[in-house]
Amino acid sequence: MSAATAQTKKVLFVMSAAKELPLKNGKTYTQTGVFLSEFYLAYKAIADAGYSIEIATPQGIASSIDNESYKAKYWKGQEVLIGEAKTFVTTNPNFLHPHTPEYALQHSNEYAGMVIPGGQGLMVDLIHDKTILQIISKMAEDKKAVGLICHAPALLTSYTKADNPFKGYTVNCITGFEEFYIERFVMKGKPYKRKIARSLKKLGFSYKKGGPGSSFAVKDRQLVTSQNPYSNNKFNALYLQALEEYANKP
Repeated sequence: MSAATAQTKKVLFVMSAAKELPLKNGKTYTQTGVFLSEFYLAYKAIADAGYSIEIATPQGIASSIDNESYKAKYWKGQEVLIGEAKTFVTTNPNFLHPHTPEYALQHSNEYAGMVIPGGQGLMVDLIHDKTILQIISKMAEDKKAVGLICHAPALLTSYTKADNPFKGYTVNCITGFEEFYIERFVMKGKPYKRKIARSLKKLGFSYKKGGPGSSFAVKDRQLVTSQNPYSNNKFNALYLQALEEYANKP
C-alpha cells in the first residue's frame, strides 16, 4: 500500500465508556475503563502508518482510563510515551468527543478496519451493546481488518454459534491465569463475566495462548487478537499487516 493510499483510509476505534465494574463479592472496582497502553500504542502505530482514526463509544461519552494501566510495567520499553498518552486522553478533541456506535455503523463503509482496545470496562457496556456486534459483523462481512485486544475478544462470546461471523477462526485473549491474577491482586474480587477463553472454545473457536504475562498475538485472515498489554507490539505489527492485506480488497 502506498503512503498516498493509506492517507485516504480510516480506522475505527470502538471503546468502552464504563468507569466501574461490579464484583461478585458485592464490591465495585472503581478504577476501570480502557487500558491505556492497549489503546494508545495501537492508535499511534496505526496513525503513524498514515491512517486517520475515528473513535466511538456508547452514547458518545469519553472513555475512562483504567488507573492500573498508567504503570510503567505495561509499556515494555515504551515508557517514554506514558506522558504523551496522558496528554492525549485529556486534550485530544476526538477522544473527548467520540462518535456513537450508531454513527459508526451508519458510516462503516468509510473504514478500512476497526480496533477494540482491552480493559475491564468493555465487560460492562460493549459486551451488551448490539450495535457493536452489528459493526463487527459488518466488518467481517466486508472482509475488513478487525483487532480485538486482551479482554476485547470477549465480545465474540455475545454471538451464538449460528451468527458468529468468525466461525472456525483461531483466536487469543487474556488467559485464565491472567484473569485470576488480576482478580486476586488488582481488583480484589471476581467480575460476573469471566473465563473468556473457555467461552470462546465453547463457541467453536480454535484458541491459542502464550504463557502468563508473555507477548502473544494471533492473526487469522483479517482477525487479529492479543493476550495482554505485554503483547502490544505484536498486535500492532499483525494488525498493520491485516490492514495492508485487506484494505484494498473489493
